[in-house]
Amino acid sequence: MTAAADDRPTTRRPSWSVGLRARLTVAFLLVTLGSGLAAAGLSYVSARNAILDESQEQFLTQLRDNVADASSRPRMPSGDALAALVDQVGPEDTIVVYADVGIGDGPLLDRIPAQLRRAVRERARLSFQRTVESGEPVLYAGTPVTTSNGVPTGVEVYARTSLAAQQDRIDGLTRQAAAVLTAAAVVAVVVALVAARSVLRPVRALSRGAARLGGGDLGTRLPVRGNDELAGLVRSFNDAAARLEDSVTRLQREEANSRRFVADVSHELRTPLAAMIAVTDTVDDEAARLGGDGAAAARVLSTETHRLADLVENLIEISRFDAGRAELHLRVVDVRELVERTIATRGWSPVVHVLPAGQPDGAAPPVTIRADPRRLDVVVANLVGNAVTHGAEPITVAVAAADVPGVDDDCVTITVHDHGPGLPPEERQRVFNRFYKADASRGRTEGSGLGLAIAWENVRLHGGRIDVASSPGEGTRFTVSLPRRADA
Repeated sequence: MTAAADDRPTTRRPSWSVGLRARLTVAFLLVTLGSGLAAAGLSYVSARNAILDESQEQFLTQLRDNVADASSRPRMPSGDALAALVDQVGPEDTIVVYADVGIGDGPLLDRIPAQLRRAVRERARLSFQRTVESGEPVLYAGTPVTTSNGVPTGVEVYARTSLAAQQDRIDGLTRQAAAVLTAAAVVAVVVALVAARSVLRPVRALSRGAARLGGGDLGTRLPVRGNDELAGLVRSFNDAAARLEDSVTRLQREEANSRRFVADVSHELRTPLAAMIAVTDTVDDEAARLGGDGAAAARVLSTETHRLADLVENLIEISRFDAGRAELHLRVVDVRELVERTIATRGWSPVVHVLPAGQPDGAAPPVTIRADPRRLDVVVANLVGNAVTHGAEPITVAVAAADVPGVDDDCVTITVHDHGPGLPPEERQRVFNRFYKADASRGRTEGSGLGLAIAWENVRLHGGRIDVASSPGEGTRFTVSLPRRADA
């Protein structure tokens, strides 16, 4: 994994999501408005039908009685008789029709619905029809006039009445229903807010408790109030926090014991290893005179002893990082000079080329930063050593000043590029893991698998990062980005 890969992705709530308070308020409002609209609708329909039926029945009864009373006196359907019939039934909004000639309210004849006239003639009984004229609801009624024996006389009586008063009553009911629904909606919102508050209070407490727990306060506990489901949730949280605290405490104790064991063993090995190195160095000097198997055994002993010494030093360094005791001793460093010295000291100058910062071969201006020179030397040595051991020539190291997003506006980069076989994508993600070796089959090599991990820790300690890029045929490129001013 790279230093950049150490950042944890954050979970963001989608922009369209709605909080619990809003959802509860909307739910209460919808339920209230839905039930209110249903009740108001049923009441409106019932009241409207009752008002219209009452007015209609009253009007039809009066018309029927007037016509029956007038037709009880036998007369010929002459003009005078028909005019008298109009007067008896009701002179206003009433017309008597005989042979398609109307007597009475003349304009009324043209406004009578044709469907009503057809119903009166075909059914030969009292009929009615409601309609709207110029925005005003009206009721038309018509009936044939018969003799006392029930014989049709050919005379038809039509009457009209306005339903405006009834419509005003119905509109008043509508306004009252709207006012009641508005008041109910306000009450529903208030009740929803109160209910949401009672629900959200323990939820917010849980959220704050979880945040404290995630921040490392393992002693976080929440007060339990009541015996409802939310109280049970709080109890479950407290139980989980207690178990988590026990587990983390146990793991921290075991980890501390493990780190202490590694550090103690490494420190204890230092003294005998120093003596062994002194002996093997002497044996190395005498190896040429031993000859044969003795010389080979002396060289193997010397190599493995130095390898063990490097492993012990690396383990001690890792234990410092794990214990948080790694410190920076900062001073102004010329990065290019440090890189050249690191390569020359280890004898890599013939195969590793240091490129000036964007200039042709020759003298380059100094590239200075505030850094710990010992730790920076370890970073360069591990990266270049990895390229020399596992890469292929040409191997280049470039030092440059640059702006690196996410690190600092003013940075220095150290790029180590080899032209070896490269790394597969899955190995690039694990190359900075401890004890990781890209080739699993090479269990025995000069490296311990800790070099790149130590380099990554040292760069992170300076506030920088390491990026790795690799592809088949183009080799592997490690880029170290360091801010000009590291915080000690």
